[in-house]
Amino acid sequence: MTEALYLTDSSTRRFEATVERVAGDRVVLDRTCFYPSGGGQPDDRGTITADGTGWAVTDVAKKDTIYHTLDGDPPEPGTAVVGELDWDRRHAHMRYHTAQHLLSALLLDEFDAPTTGNQVYEDRARLDCAYDRFDEDDLATIEDGLNGLVAEALPVRWYEMDRETAEAELDTDRTRIDLLPDSITELRIVEIGGDGPAGPCDRTDAAAVPYDRTACAGTHVESTADIGTVTVTGRETRGSDGERIRFELA
Repeated sequence: MTEALYLTDSSTRRFEATVERVAGDRVVLDRTCFYPSGGGQPDDRGTITADGTGWAVTDVAKKDTIYHTLDGDPPEPGTAVVGELDWDRRHAHMRYHTAQHLLSALLLDEFDAPTTGNQVYEDRARLDCAYDRFDEDDLATIEDGLNGLVAEALPVRWYEMDRETAEAELDTDRTRIDLLPDSITELRIVEIGGDGPAGPCDRTDAAAVPYDRTACAGTHVESTADIGTVTVTGRETRGSDGERIRFELA
């Protein structure tokens, strides 16, 4: 099974690995920083090089393990390679994904509107939620709230927690643990604000309680300040009781 380095460190751009397996134009590495498509976040792109030969990574997908699709005949199993991310693409996804977490938390707090879906890109993002209809004043409130959270430069951190503890201590309306398959027993928790992982959400010290804490395997920036200015670009109706909000980052 490939070691997913991006789960512990989202900032690494270059890494060394060994080819474990070849499947057509795809390779499986023993370790990787390339994020596979999932959770509303697109896959990473970049290059893999070995002995002066380079391949573009054109797709990254996770099935039984992580597969990297290359643009030519791949290197043989056992080959030592160097992977390098398209950092502009990755960093954009990190900023947008973190902003989506803020938006999900804000909508739940201000409008009691749980997130039902999301998709981020390099230059825009959208979020679907269960809500009747937002008006222009609502959109202005959402945009102001997001930029206020960005200005606070809240820390963003992630850590592992076993599922049983998470279900007992965390707010499932935010973490959405109930939507995860029962086979997932170890969770990666992404937390924004607060003083770090420890204990349930009902602590009395307001400064210690995170603004958001949810189960997520995506990549994120380390401070909300890194998100930049948020502009809500519009809304649209999604079904009888759903709304979609679109936003962009400076």
